[in-house]
Amino acid sequence: MGLIEITDDNFETEVINSDLPVLIDFWAVWCGPCKMIAPIVEELATEYDGKAKIGKLDVDSNQQTSIKYGVRSIPTLLLFKDGELKETIIGAV
Repeated sequence: MGLIEITDDNFETEVINSDLPVLIDFWAVWCGPCKMIAPIVEELATEYDGKAKIGKLDVDSNQQTSIKYGVRSIPTLLLFKDGELKETIIGAV
């Protein structure tokens, strides 16, 4: 499966209706700290393949989902399980 692209259009299918836990990296191309954590997010996608979905959501192209979940600074990581938001991590950690 690897790293998946999450969009406003596929959010419900890929995240809310997922049988697996889903970690989403909210990012933007101009965000320096987002670029710093990108290799870690990609590594997680490989490490947890088949156990969890790891995805990236471009906040500039997908504002609806970003607003819905109150993402005001990036990078922000949201963890969903059984269609519910379980954890929020803000900033490059």
